[in-house]
Amino acid sequence: MLVLFETAAGYAIFKVLDESKLQEVDSLWKEFETPEKANKVVKLKHFEKFQDTTEALAAATAMTEGKMGKSLKKILKKVVAKEAHEQLAISDAKLGGVIKEKLNLNCVHSPAVAELMRGIRTQMEALITGLPPREISAMSLGLAHSLSRYKLKFSPDKVDTMIVQAISLLDDLDKELNNYIMRCREWYGWHFPEVGKIITDNLAYCKSVRKIGVRTNVATTDLSEHLPEEVEAEVKLAAEISMGTEVSEEDIGNIMHLCDQVIEITEYRTQLYDYLKNRMMAIAPNLTVMVGELVGARLISHAGSLLNLAKHPASTVQILGAEKALFRALKTRRDTPKYGLIYHASLVGQTSAKNKGKISRMLAAKASLAIRYDALGEDTNAEMGVENRAKLEARLRHLEEKGIRRISGSGKAMAKSDKYQHKSDVKVYDPSGDSTLPSGSRKRKLEEVEEEELATPVTVKTKKSKKDPVEEPEASTAAETPKKKKSKKVEEAMDVEEEEATVSPTEESSKKKKRKKRKKRKVKEEEGE
Repeated sequence: MLVLFETAAGYAIFKVLDESKLQEVDSLWKEFETPEKANKVVKLKHFEKFQDTTEALAAATAMTEGKMGKSLKKILKKVVAKEAHEQLAISDAKLGGVIKEKLNLNCVHSPAVAELMRGIRTQMEALITGLPPREISAMSLGLAHSLSRYKLKFSPDKVDTMIVQAISLLDDLDKELNNYIMRCREWYGWHFPEVGKIITDNLAYCKSVRKIGVRTNVATTDLSEHLPEEVEAEVKLAAEISMGTEVSEEDIGNIMHLCDQVIEITEYRTQLYDYLKNRMMAIAPNLTVMVGELVGARLISHAGSLLNLAKHPASTVQILGAEKALFRALKTRRDTPKYGLIYHASLVGQTSAKNKGKISRMLAAKASLAIRYDALGEDTNAEMGVENRAKLEARLRHLEEKGIRRISGSGKAMAKSDKYQHKSDVKVYDPSGDSTLPSGSRKRKLEEVEEEELATPVTVKTKKSKKDPVEEPEASTAAETPKKKKSKKVEEAMDVEEEEATVSPTEESSKKKKRKKRKKRKVKEEEGE
C-alpha cells in the first residue's frame, strides 16, 4: 500500500512496510512513538518539493476544493502509475474519487488510514529526509498566510479603502462645487443679473458665461452649443434691457477663470462617480443592487471597511448614520429613529410616509445579508442581490395595495366592494316658526297660570290690627279724592293685599276661588287693551 501525504513543502509518497498493523487502529499510535518505530511501519518512496509559495498555494487551494492540481497529477503519473496494482491511501475521500476517475487508481480512505496519517505527521521531520525543520516551519507559516489571504479575497480588486476615499472626495467636491457656483453667479450677476434666472443649469451657466464675456457680446455670440433656441433668444433679449453695472476687462477675466475651475471640477466629479460605480460593482455587487452605489459606499465609509460593515447586525445597518438622533432619543426617552443613511436608498424613497419604517427595516435585513455575502463569499455575482430586491419590491407593492387585496380560500383575489348607494334623510319644513303671534288658546293660557300659582307656596302676611274702626270710612273718603287718580289695577292689587292680610287657614279654599276669578278678569282686561 502507498500513502499520499501532503505537506507545506511538497507532496510525499510513503510505502507501508507492514500492512497487518493497520488492522489494529486503536494501538496504531504506539508504532509512531519514536522515529525508529515509525521507520519500521512506513518508508519514504518519493518527495516532490514545491518551487515557491505560489505553487504551494495553488496545490493547497485545489486540495481544499477537492480537485487534483497539476503538480499532484504529475507526481501520481510519475510514481504511482508504475505500481498500479498497489492501493493508494489518501486523507480526502472526495479527492480519491477524482483520482480514481482520471487516473484509474484504487484509492482507500478509512479510519485506519486517518490514524496512519496522524502518526506520519507526528514523525514527519524524521521520516522526510533532506528537509530541515526550520524550512518546514517557514514554508508552513507562509502557506498559512497566503491561504488565509486567498480565503478572505484580499486581492487588489477587493480593497475597499479606495471606496472610502472616493466617496469622501466626492462629498468634498460637491461642497466646493456648490460654493464656486454660488460665487460665480453672484459675481457675474453684478454685470448681467438677468441671465442667472434664465439659465438654471449650473454647468450650462458657466459655459455660457465663459463664451459671452461682456454682455454686449451676446448679440454676436452663438450659444446654441450650450443652450436651447428659446433660452438663447431670451438671453439675447435680456441683454438689451439689462440693468447690470459695467465691469472692466480684468474683472471679466477673473470671472472666466472661475468658470473654468467650475467646468473642470464638474468633469472630474463625473469621472470620479463612474470610477466609484465600477469599484462598487467589483467589491460589493449585491449591496450595490440593493441600495445603490452612493448609499452603499457611504455605509462602507461610515463603518470603516466592508468587513467591519459585515460584522454589524441588520438593526445597526438600519440606523447607521443617525447615531446622534438615537442617543438623543434614548436620553430623552422618546421614539428612536427608524432609518439613517439607508433612507436615501431608492426603495425607501419611493415608499409612502407610513410604510418607510417597515421598508427600511426589511431593506436593512436583506442588505446585511448582501454585505456578508460580498465580504466573505467566494462568488462575485449579484444574483442574490437581484433576487432579494425583487422580493422587497413585491412586498412594497403588497403594502401599498393593502386594503385593496385580500387573501381568500382560493388564493389572492381582489376585494369585493358593494355598489355605492347614496342615502339621504329628507327633512320636512316646519312652518310653526313662521308666525310670531301667540298661537295658544285662551283656555291653555289660563291653565298655565293656574299651574304657576299651584307651584308657588302661599305666603300669609299679617298686619297690625287697627285700633279705631272709625278711621276706615275716613280713609275711604280720603282715597276717593286723591290728587292723582289710581288705576283699576293698583286698586285691585291693594284689595288683594288687604284680603291676604285677613286670610285665615280655614278660609284658604274660598280665597283660592276668588283669586282665580280675579286672574280671569285680569286676562280679559289685558286682551281688551
